[in-house]
Amino acid sequence: MSLNNKVIYPGQTIGIIGGGQLGRMMALAAKEAGFRIAVLDPGSNAPCAQVADEVIIADFEDREALEKLAGISDVITYEFENIDYEALKDLTEKAYVPQGAELIRITQNRIAEKEALVYGGVEVAPYEIITNEQEIGGNAEELGYPVVLKTARGGYDGKGQVVLYDEQDIEKAAVLLANGPCVLEKWMSFEKEVSVIVTRTPSGKLSVFPAVENIHRDNILHQTIAPARISRTDNEKAVSIAKKVAETLDMVGTLAVEMFLTESGGIYVNELAPRPHNSGHFSIEACETSQFAQHIRAICNWPLKRTDIIKPAVMVNVLGEHLGAVVESIPNQPDWSIHLYGKDEPKAKRKMGHVTILTSDIEAALKEVNETGIWDSKEMIGGKLS
Repeated sequence: MSLNNKVIYPGQTIGIIGGGQLGRMMALAAKEAGFRIAVLDPGSNAPCAQVADEVIIADFEDREALEKLAGISDVITYEFENIDYEALKDLTEKAYVPQGAELIRITQNRIAEKEALVYGGVEVAPYEIITNEQEIGGNAEELGYPVVLKTARGGYDGKGQVVLYDEQDIEKAAVLLANGPCVLEKWMSFEKEVSVIVTRTPSGKLSVFPAVENIHRDNILHQTIAPARISRTDNEKAVSIAKKVAETLDMVGTLAVEMFLTESGGIYVNELAPRPHNSGHFSIEACETSQFAQHIRAICNWPLKRTDIIKPAVMVNVLGEHLGAVVESIPNQPDWSIHLYGKDEPKAKRKMGHVTILTSDIEAALKEVNETGIWDSKEMIGGKLS
C-alpha cells in the first residue's frame, strides 16, 4: 500500500514529539476519535503527558527514545519545530511520519524559509542575509531604516530579534550574530497582522481556515479575532497565499502562515509554523472543525472536514500574570470558554491557557475583555497577581 493511502484507525497509537499545550490539545482531539496517545518529552508532568496513554521521558534529540516512540506508535507527529532535523530524518526511515523532515529543516531556519517562499513566488519583506557586523550598516541603508535583525535559527515570541532605527543600533543588534548568520529585514509598516491555517493530507487533499487577525503585546500573541476585520478580497488573497505555500512545500499536517497586510493592500508572508498554531485556538469552539481535530484527521489520512466559522470569536491568551484573575473570574463569566494547559508553574509571559468568547459583536467582546482589567496586570507576587 502506498503511504499516501495509509489510513490510521481508532485504537491505534499516535506518537507526539513534544508535550506542551499544542500536543495536549492534539491528544484531546485524537482521544475523542478513539486513538491512543504516546508522547515524548523531557518533563514527566508536561501538559500532553497528563492526558497521554504512554509517556517517554527524554530529550527530543535522544535517538534511542525516538526509536522507542516509533516502536509503540502507528503514526508520529510533532507539536513544535525546534526538533533536531537529522534525528527526525532518521526517524522517518524507521517509523511512519507523514509530515516528513524537510518541512522542519525549512521552517526552523529563517534563511531557508525565506528562500523557499521566494522560490514559490510568495512575497516576503525585502531582506538580506548577514554573516558579520560589517555587513549590517550598508544593507540597512539600502533596505531603509528601520530594519529588523533576526537570528536564522531559534527565537519565538519576539526573542532573537532586534529593531534598528538608525546606525546607532548596529552594535546592540550585532550580538545576535554570535548565534550564526542572521536575516536583516525591512520593517514593514502594516495595517494588520493576519494568519491562515491550512491542513493537508498525505494524498494532497487540502482545507483552509478563514483568515484571522492577530494583536500582539510585547511580541507575544495577545488576541486573535476571527474572522479578521479585513475585506473579502483581502481574505481571499490571504487564503490563496496559504494554499500556495502549502502546495509549494508539499506539506502534510498543519501549517500556519503568518502575514502582514499593508495599507496599500499588499500581503507579505512573515513566518511559517508547521503545526497547529496559537492563532487557531479559537477554532475549538468557533469552527465546524478545530485545527487540532483537522490535524489529527490529516496525519491519519481521514477525509478533512469543513472549517467554516460557525460564530465569530475573540481568543485571548492567558499568561502567568493573568492566571489567578482568570480563575477567580470563572463564576462571573458564563460566556467564556476557558482552557488551561496544566503547566506546573505560572510565570510572567508564560502561556498558561487561553479564553475564547463566541460573539455576534466583536467590538463588544473586545470591550468586555478590556474592561475586566485582567489583561492590564503586569506583575506577579508569589505566583499570584499583585
